[in-house]
Amino acid sequence: MRDVVATVLHAFDTFVLGYFLVLNTFYLGLIVLAGAEIVHVFRRHRFAGYEDLFTSPLTPAVSLVLPARNEEVMIVESVEAMLSLRYPEFEVVVVDDGSTDGTFECLRSAFDLVELPSAAPDDVPVVGLILGTWVPRDGRPVVVVRKESSGSKGDAANAGINAARHPIVGVTDADAVLDEESLLRVVKPFVDDPRRTIATGGTVRAANGSTIHRGRVIDARMPRSWLARIQVIEYLRSFLLGRTGWSRISGLLIISGAFGMFRRDIVVELGGFRHGAIGEDADLVARMHRLMRERRQPYRIEFVSEPVCWTEVPESLAVLGRQRRRWARGLADVLWTHRRMIGNPRYGRIGLVVMPYYVVFELLGPVIELLGLSTALLGLVFGLLDPGFAALFFAVALGYGVLLSIVSLLIEELSYHRYERWRDLGTAIVVSFVENIGFRQLHAWWRLRGLWQAVRNRQLDWGVMTRTGFLTEQDPAVDGPVIADVTGATETRPSHRTR
Repeated sequence: MRDVVATVLHAFDTFVLGYFLVLNTFYLGLIVLAGAEIVHVFRRHRFAGYEDLFTSPLTPAVSLVLPARNEEVMIVESVEAMLSLRYPEFEVVVVDDGSTDGTFECLRSAFDLVELPSAAPDDVPVVGLILGTWVPRDGRPVVVVRKESSGSKGDAANAGINAARHPIVGVTDADAVLDEESLLRVVKPFVDDPRRTIATGGTVRAANGSTIHRGRVIDARMPRSWLARIQVIEYLRSFLLGRTGWSRISGLLIISGAFGMFRRDIVVELGGFRHGAIGEDADLVARMHRLMRERRQPYRIEFVSEPVCWTEVPESLAVLGRQRRRWARGLADVLWTHRRMIGNPRYGRIGLVVMPYYVVFELLGPVIELLGLSTALLGLVFGLLDPGFAALFFAVALGYGVLLSIVSLLIEELSYHRYERWRDLGTAIVVSFVENIGFRQLHAWWRLRGLWQAVRNRQLDWGVMTRTGFLTEQDPAVDGPVIADVTGATETRPSHRTR
């Protein structure tokens, strides 16, 4: 009996070993592709023509939609920072989605808002009742829409899309911090290829620990919290390099809800963000792929690695766990909704490569990973697994993951070099080990729970997002507020923030 158990255990762990080997090798390939793309970006940077883009009357105007709920602490500073972005023509559309604090009153006081007599068009459906639309008396390009909350960030974004006047619509978080030229860079694919480009996305990075002045990150630092530091590495590997790699092979499935740009006419044709979608950003991109593939119309959905959206990441296990469970459930919702695309050659590499990857390695990944690690440990403890095989298993399962993080750090250091201190680089290397031994397994557990909630079709609990907030202090050397050192818990309030 012992021999039978040992044989079955060895066979299963061999399968899991191969699974980890394929997964990590595939991801290493994405990172290598991303590195090649970043090299290409730097080579053409001198000829990118951003100054021409800024001065050209042909540069398409943009509407930036900011869904906001209970953001009174920093909503005014956020809007002011958005207005100071370097771009020829754009507007900021703030959607107050049923705030129970003073979000609207802060906006009305700061921008001297007056109500418009006519309602915004209903190009895409909105569930929450629209209470009114306001604009500044002095004509600044700000629009504020008030609505009753339906519990969905996508529904709030739809209200903003209806109020948007320009052909390109960007969706970002109300507390996001964008680099000054981020709009120029993320819109450039629309200028380079206006007929085919239908969506672009920018990089999301963790702002915790960094110094921010007038809505701009002026000194990027590693956070003080180890949990936030781990997310810095995650975002670097997955959001920057992973999505750059997917984009390189025209397989981008997710554009972050924190920083995405879309052609308004395509979004309107699709009916906006789907109400009830948990991963509303990925769902919209999947529907875009589906629409264009079914039409057999050439298109581009591109990730742009240069522009950065800085956002605050959770610094408590409870909040991070809720976020990751929601991400896992959102992925399950997207894959189930668009299941007819999976393995379907009609949808090209999206159907044959990208979506099967997400099913096998992202959706089912936590199940296989936790089972594999648990059985390997038990087999080693009870002498059912050869120590040499166990060492190989853990080297591939855990050591390969460390290698991916180190390679990602190396590419970041040789390219964008956002963290200039040697101490930050050393910390990041240490974090690459810590992430893979302990946190990764906890993350798999959160993902597994999210998958289980999706299987049970359990009602989604938006809960609350505990945020530290951007601490504002006056710098005597400059005229204006300095938002500095994003650390230290200050408040808990409902939030629409996703990723």
